[in-house]
Formats: sequence, C-alpha cells, structure tokens
Amino acid sequence: MTAPTVATTEPAATPARHTAFGDFTIRIAAGILILVLWEVLVRAFAPPFVARPTGIIAAFPGVMANPTFWLAAQATLTAVFQGLAIAFVAGTILGVGIGRIRLVDRFSSLYISGLFAMPLTAILPLFSLWFGYTADARLAVVVFACFFSVVTNVSDGARAVPIEYIEVSRSFRGRALSRLFDVILPASVPYILAGLRLAAGRALIGAVVAEFFVSIPGLGFFILFEARRFHHNEAFVGVALLACSGVLFEIALRKATAKWLPWYRRGEPGD
Repeated sequence: MTAPTVATTEPAATPARHTAFGDFTIRIAAGILILVLWEVLVRAFAPPFVARPTGIIAAFPGVMANPTFWLAAQATLTAVFQGLAIAFVAGTILGVGIGRIRLVDRFSSLYISGLFAMPLTAILPLFSLWFGYTADARLAVVVFACFFSVVTNVSDGARAVPIEYIEVSRSFRGRALSRLFDVILPASVPYILAGLRLAAGRALIGAVVAEFFVSIPGLGFFILFEARRFHHNEAFVGVALLACSGVLFEIALRKATAKWLPWYRRGEPGD
C-alpha cells in the first residue's frame, strides 16, 4: 500500500492586490495619455512659448538648481502648513461648539456660511490693507481660506453624533470633557478628515493667490514672474511642485489614518 498523498496548492493572490495593481496601471496609462495629447496639441496648434511636457522636462534641471526657486517653495509651503494648522485647531474648536451648543450655532452659523461663500479675490485687498504687503498677509489669506472648510465639516460631524452614544456616556456618569474626547470627536472623525482634505487644497490656492496679488516671494510669484517672461516651461515646474505637495499631503494623511485610526474605512477596496 502506498501512503496517501496530500495535494498542496499555492495560495492565490488576494483580489485586493490585483485591484490595486490594476488601479495603478490605469492611472499611469491615463497620465501618459494626457501628456501625449498635451504634447501633440501644443506642437500642432500653440505658439512656441507655450509649455509642453518635453519642454518642462528640459527646464526641470535648471529650475531645480536655482536657489531662488527653493527659497520660494520654502516660503509658500511654510505659510501653507502654518495657516492650515492654525485653521484646523481654531476651526475644530468652533465647529464642535456650533455642532453641540445651540447658542453658539445661532450666534455664528449665519456669518460662517456667508464668509465661506466669499471669494478670496474679494477679501484680498482688505488683507493687504490690514497686514501690509508682507508675508503676514499671505498667512492671513491661508487661514481664511482653510478655516471655514474645517468649521463647516466639523460642525456637521458634531451634529451627526448618534444620540445613543451621548446617552451611554451620560449613563456611565461621563463628564463633559470626557464626552468630548471619547465620544464626540471620535464619532466626528470622517467629517474632520473631510474638512482637513478640503482645507489643504484651499490652503495652496490661498497662498498662491495671495502671492499673485501681494507680490511677495513664493511659488505663486515665481510662476507669475516666469509666465510674464514667456518662460512657461519654467513656470510649470512650480505648478508641478504645488501639485506634488497636494498629492504628498493626501498620501501622508491616508498613511496616518491607517496607522492611528485603523477602524476608519476598514474593508474598503485598496485597504
């Protein structure tokens, strides 16, 4: 008699990995297609000074070797992160107050909605008068651009906390401060992260628009200066850095969420 043989099979690749690889391939293919169309259309129909992918690649080393470019990038990104931090802390505090305290809601919600809808270009002249043509004006614009996105989303999240969570906390004699940090803020995390993502994009916009208007050193002024000299390829290097900064912030936020909030969005495709 021969010993029975046990068939072994290699573990199949998980569908999530196939899905992630397929999504990555589609994104790369879409990017290449956009660049090819951009190059062809510019060569066929646009004047020679208009930026195109091959020209941007050729201009990239020269811009990267320019110390002025890196000083401008440092000034802009520092203002973005400082303004975002200020707006996030202040906006979260006010948003929770609006969402949980009726008096604060009645007192401020109307003005928050009105200021949130105000275009940045309408408020910029006032900021330049109040803060002068300095970096303080840029920081104020960034805070203004971010603040209302955070307040609106956090207040919606604080209102959406299920009443059962609050009742359970009260039944265990939880204090107001404990209820805030153990119930309200954790339950509002999806809204807080949504507000932070929106605020990050608006922070970049606010910094660049302020540099356009106030004419202070930064990536926005670098882009404007190079564009006015018809150096569009060099200007697009600054645009590319701004885009990469936004993408890197989104990646960092996703990584931080996966590490410290593993329960959030668990089971979604790609997780």
